[in-house]
Amino acid sequence: MAAYQCPVCDYVYDELKGAPREGFPAGTAWDSVPDDWCCPDCGVREKIDFERTA
Repeated sequence: MAAYQCPVCDYVYDELKGAPREGFPAGTAWDSVPDDWCCPDCGVREKIDFERTA
């Protein structure tokens, strides 16, 4: 499992934890997150802008 970080606000999407408040339960793979999904904390960056951290 990997993690992906927003380059603006440092929000991290961790595949192990998912993002339950966004509708992605723990274990949701990054590839399963829609391409038009935006950072839930800053709303500035889209999925394509996130950088893999682990």
